[in-house]
Amino acid sequence: MGSQKKRNFQIEAFKHRVVVDPKYADKTWKILEHAIHEIYNHNASGLSFEELYRNAYNMVLHKFGEKLYSGLVSTMTSHLKDISKDIDAAQGGFFLEELNRKWADHNKALQMIRDILMYMDRTFIPSTHKTPVHELGLNLWRDNIIHSSKIKTRLQNTLLDLVLIERNGEVINRGLMRNITKMLSDLGPSVYQEDFEKPFLDVSADFYRLESQKFIEDCDCSEYLKKAERRLNEEMERVSHYLDTKSEIKITNVVEKEMIANHMLRLVHMDNSGLVNMLLNDKYGDLGRMYNLFRLVPNGLSTIREVMTSHIRDTGKHLVTDPERLRDPVEFVQRLLDEKDKYDKIIVSSFNNDKTFQNALTSSFEYFINLNPRSPEFISLFVDDKLRKGLKGVSEEDVEIILDKVMMLFRYLQEKDVFEKYYKQHLAKRLLSGKTVSDDAERSLVVKLKTECGYQFTCKLEGMFTDMKTSQDTMQGFNSAHGADLGDGPTLAVTVLTTGSWPTQPSITCNLPSEMLTLCEKFRSYYLGTHTGRRLTWQTNMGTADVKATFAKGQKHELHVSTYQMCVLMLFNNADRLSYKEIEQATEIPASDLKRCMQSLACVKGKNVLRKEPMSKDISEDDVFFVNDKFTNKLYKVKIGTVVAQKETEPEKQETRQRVEEDRKPQIEAAIVRIMKSRRVLDHNNLIAEVTKQLQSRFLANPVEIKKRIESLIEREFLERDNGDRRLYRYLA
Repeated sequence: MGSQKKRNFQIEAFKHRVVVDPKYADKTWKILEHAIHEIYNHNASGLSFEELYRNAYNMVLHKFGEKLYSGLVSTMTSHLKDISKDIDAAQGGFFLEELNRKWADHNKALQMIRDILMYMDRTFIPSTHKTPVHELGLNLWRDNIIHSSKIKTRLQNTLLDLVLIERNGEVINRGLMRNITKMLSDLGPSVYQEDFEKPFLDVSADFYRLESQKFIEDCDCSEYLKKAERRLNEEMERVSHYLDTKSEIKITNVVEKEMIANHMLRLVHMDNSGLVNMLLNDKYGDLGRMYNLFRLVPNGLSTIREVMTSHIRDTGKHLVTDPERLRDPVEFVQRLLDEKDKYDKIIVSSFNNDKTFQNALTSSFEYFINLNPRSPEFISLFVDDKLRKGLKGVSEEDVEIILDKVMMLFRYLQEKDVFEKYYKQHLAKRLLSGKTVSDDAERSLVVKLKTECGYQFTCKLEGMFTDMKTSQDTMQGFNSAHGADLGDGPTLAVTVLTTGSWPTQPSITCNLPSEMLTLCEKFRSYYLGTHTGRRLTWQTNMGTADVKATFAKGQKHELHVSTYQMCVLMLFNNADRLSYKEIEQATEIPASDLKRCMQSLACVKGKNVLRKEPMSKDISEDDVFFVNDKFTNKLYKVKIGTVVAQKETEPEKQETRQRVEEDRKPQIEAAIVRIMKSRRVLDHNNLIAEVTKQLQSRFLANPVEIKKRIESLIEREFLERDNGDRRLYRYLA
């Protein structure tokens, strides 16, 4: 029973066997083989592709797929061997053309054969894991043509020779080259790489190694870079015309290594044409070319940056330490600004506005601007010059540009508090003498300083502007109250300064003329009557006066002088000749100020309203003075300045430095207490580092001074040392 069931389910062969002609396979293959021959011999037009397809189909169906496949391989191989001989026989320039023509023919034939054998391609080949017809055709072409002993080396050498010919400036058939390299790529990436790309890169490296050696000996830096750039562009163009796109990065790397990376240091340091020469002569094009080429190689940009930084630091150091250049502070700062403009332009135009180059420029300026301890003073003097007279007739936009440039230099300063000291002194003089060109420009700079350093930095400066405004209101009140009493006598304009806001001035006594003394007392009574709890001290060294003078022959002038000069001139209403000692005794003006005052009245040509005996440029204690009756001037109003050194004298400098150091002490202490309050316990080194960091926006704190302030705070029991570790500090609440 069980065996019967088995028989029922057995799958057997066809019940009605199809009788196949024993020679069926051979006959059918002969038809197909003949068709392949005809296709290769360009006689395909007479073939019935439908019939051929059916024959191939039946062969696979009747299990003759293997015969069909092996027959195809041997027939194609035989044809390709004949083709190989034809190609090899081609002479000279016809070699590539013949190869290209035969390759095109082979591709067409392959397409037709694949169409005929489509059924085999779809069924028999996948099931037997054989190579598909098209791929098989490519592999047979590779093995019988490209890798044939006679063609392989010849093809490689021909291609490399053509590249060399083109590199030497001659024209080649790029279309043909493109077809051949495309053929190698179609045969598989390994064929293109092994048979062409690797030898191409090796030959190129040798070519560019030799060429770069020749160029570096014969050319200057600029010329060399142009040649390197041209070669790089040529190679990229070559790839786009007839090489595989993946070759671009490889060949450009070869050119970059041989022409740029291997000669980088020699190029930047080249005498009379290297990087420094380009920087000095603003060669934007050459610098841009160097940047664009060097960025392609490792450490290229850092090499340019290091040389540029070193050059800027050297020139900057010379700029700020050369005694010749320190004579004129305004010119000194202008040169710094010009230098900054120069390199800003180079970085924008040639270095793609590269942030790393901007940072290098900033650090270089910070380095050398602080080598000169007088930089803060000079920058303030530059501002003073611009705001007194340098901005006349300049548009608001240009004023802003100048102020922004000043702020940029200010940012580089480590001792911003020193700048503040000088700026305050100069601002005070400008405001009190009414010399400022633009109130808006003054306020704009204060706003910029406030934005940069905070309210603490500018609160006193703002207080100075407030005092000027309040003083105007006070004078209006005084004039309305006492205007009628004053009559034709002298008039008074007083500016009341808040002691904390203005630069501290030693209160110097000076004997005012009696006419002025009465007027001053009137103002004192008025002011103290309207304000309680205030004390007024006259700062005669900061005032000015307009004096009407009548000389010989009735010539009249109005002289604009300082308060000290006015006191001296008024003495000559009651005396014809006065000795230096008599003037000193009568006015009680300090000797240094009096000498400067007399010098400006008697020794400045065109402004000498007094004369002295003996005539000399300097004032001595034995000099005698008298009115210069022959004084003439085209103008009715004559301004007589005070001979004053624009820069500070050495003792003044010491005094300013001392005041700055004193002002720093409470700031350092405040920073220490702030830090210790939040940290509670901190070791010495970290405390020094934290304090320096907190104060660096105002000045660079000296570690020795910080240590002194710590000791002072320990004495006053704000801090204590740890008993176990003497380098630890504790905060005492």
